[in-house]
Amino acid sequence: MDLALFDFDGTITTIETYAPFISEAAPRWRIVLGYPPLAPLILAYRRGLVSGNTARSAIARVAFTGLDASEVDAAGESFARTAVPPLLRPEAMARIDAHRRRGDTVVVVSGNFDAFLVPWARSHDLPVLCSTLERRNGRLTGCYAGEQCVREEKVRRIREAFDLSKFERIHAYGDTSEDEAMLAMAHHAHYRRMPHVDEAFATA
Repeated sequence: MDLALFDFDGTITTIETYAPFISEAAPRWRIVLGYPPLAPLILAYRRGLVSGNTARSAIARVAFTGLDASEVDAAGESFARTAVPPLLRPEAMARIDAHRRRGDTVVVVSGNFDAFLVPWARSHDLPVLCSTLERRNGRLTGCYAGEQCVREEKVRRIREAFDLSKFERIHAYGDTSEDEAMLAMAHHAHYRRMPHVDEAFATA
């Protein structure tokens, strides 16, 4: 049995879902008032001057601080049910199904939010490792609970969740530099390429 690790945004989906989910989950007034002070940081991120972790942490603080956690959970359930399905890559879902037919363990490993990834993964009976929003007394603090699930943190989470010695091979699928550490741990890494469903799985 093999282990198959799939990034979510841009690998399973056609677009990044971070911003669309925030637009659905956060109050409109926060987005309108929060964007101007965040704009220089977002521009710096796009130019490679600040890390994605820094930019995402700042955006999460503006979007989620003090919100009722149950309301964000409800937005996540809705987003998973209605917004995500049209964004799924058929070839990615076919590859996931192909791994499962072989008896492989398939895991989604993403830096995006648990609020919608957990219900989406549950609907497909898939385990998921992802970033988590911190909660306190029923409200979101605006901080991440622990590290964002990107880069080396993806590998750490995978090793923590699974005994890798039990798998014959590891397959990994990703599309950005934040997946490189996960891709590097795989016997068979697929970067920005999803093999066709009938393409033979490598055995060497």
